[in-house]
Amino acid sequence: MAAKAPAVIGVLTEPPAPTWWKANRHNVFGIGGLLIGYLVGTHLHGAPQQQPETPRPVHTAPASATR
Repeated sequence: MAAKAPAVIGVLTEPPAPTWWKANRHNVFGIGGLLIGYLVGTHLHGAPQQQPETPRPVHTAPASATR
């Protein structure tokens, strides 16, 4: 018995060229993420810096009032 030739099931074709968006979306998201990160880092601040409390004069009663 002779071997049968392989049957052709389909024809491979070259896929279409990607659109501009599919080819460059990683660049767009990368640049967008960097811009958003920069804006968040420079414009949003955490808790405000607390100033050290200034010393206040201690109230002392006159010596005659303590007895």
